[in-house]
Amino acid sequence: MEWKLLESMAEADRRVVLAATNRRRYRKSDTIFHAGDPGDTLHLIDRGRVAVRVSTPLGDVATINVLGPGEFFGEGALVRPDNTRGASIVALEPVETLTLHRRDFENLCIAHPGVQRLLVVVLTEQIRYLQVHLLDALYAPAERRVVRRLHDLVQRYPASPDGTVSIPLTQEDLASLAGTTRPTTNRVLQELAAVGIVSLGRGRTDVIDPAGLARKAR
Repeated sequence: MEWKLLESMAEADRRVVLAATNRRRYRKSDTIFHAGDPGDTLHLIDRGRVAVRVSTPLGDVATINVLGPGEFFGEGALVRPDNTRGASIVALEPVETLTLHRRDFENLCIAHPGVQRLLVVVLTEQIRYLQVHLLDALYAPAERRVVRRLHDLVQRYPASPDGTVSIPLTQEDLASLAGTTRPTTNRVLQELAAVGIVSLGRGRTDVIDPAGLARKAR
């Protein structure tokens, strides 16, 4: 497994970081941690996918991101010693992560200064994510956001032999990812289905023309 967070580090530094991690396993629907929990560990996703969820001012629960193998979460634990979790993380399927405790990371930085580069990557990824989603929120219409979030999900799920990518998320989840309503999301999906880009099922969307979806997401 290759993790984006570690790819810019020297091979020797990557090895010592991975050697300091511990493997954890979670069942489908397990809450890995809750928003507001004390945060002292970074998670590298080795298997499975997780939803990043927050509570809205109205008390609803919104899915704001989906992460899969090769990605990470809980990075605030390495940045701030008094970190508390800003969102809840829920396993969408069986999940395995490699965890790095802040204390072990600090010890590695002393013994292997090159490991500190991990912090640069963490902050860069946070800024990039915020920039992309802020621009979408300010300037992209809701319909375009739905298409783009669906396209993002295609990158996180495997394709079947015929090229179809099945996204096992509800329309409500997709709506919250896009920052819009379920009726708007349903309308967009129905339009995509009408031109043969997706097929709709109960609790899932099958993307049967990923290339066509990518063109519409531009």
